[in-house]
Amino acid sequence: MTQTSTRKTAQLYRMVMEKHVCPYGLKSKHLLEKQGFDVEDHHLTTREETDIFKERHSVSTTPQTFINAERIGGYTDLRAYFGSPIPDKDATSYQPVIAVFIVAAGLALSLSYATQNALLTTRAAEWFIAFSMTILAMLKLQDVEKFSSMFLGYDLLAQRWVPYARIYPFAEAAAGILMAGRLLPWLSIPIALFIGTIGAVSVFYAVYIQKREIKCACVGGSNNVPLGFVSLTENLFMIGMASWMAVTQL
Repeated sequence: MTQTSTRKTAQLYRMVMEKHVCPYGLKSKHLLEKQGFDVEDHHLTTREETDIFKERHSVSTTPQTFINAERIGGYTDLRAYFGSPIPDKDATSYQPVIAVFIVAAGLALSLSYATQNALLTTRAAEWFIAFSMTILAMLKLQDVEKFSSMFLGYDLLAQRWVPYARIYPFAEAAAGILMAGRLLPWLSIPIALFIGTIGAVSVFYAVYIQKREIKCACVGGSNNVPLGFVSLTENLFMIGMASWMAVTQL
């Protein structure tokens, strides 16, 4: 008695050249295999071969996937075919700033355990805020021009004195670095308290008073983080850290 094969088969055409392997081709192959397909993996090894393939199938990009003789399309189309479309690049998301907080928390807990043999310590909380400030400042400093342009959209002080938009990430970085080691508190505390307070007031006014829906510059100028509670949290952390250090320094 002959058994009918239940294996699913897909044909994948992707660029695999000596100096270039298409990353989306690799992603497509992995996705198909993850979905239980046997992949007939066809390599396009030259630019000429790739151009001929594109012309033959009237497509402008590779990779291209075919299932049951039907062309599904590229990696984005394949994701959609399996019910997992790529999020809109213009959609807002808190993921970037949440990732910063998670990494900062991991670093703080690791350092706390290494130095004090305990995870949940006062120093861990201090390090968490200092590391968060420093990482966020680093992201802003990747492109100060883009950051400042976005920051000017809602920060009240920057709108009145434009150079503050470029000074802010340097001030945040300096305060975070100094606070991580509890160094020069006479400098780090006023900086964090000042920029944190101005930032908190600006975010609260833009979001909760003016009811504006704009993007936050908290992780730099190339992001889709909405201005809101998480953005306000960054500034409240700075205010809280500065206040705590001021009290404990007395």
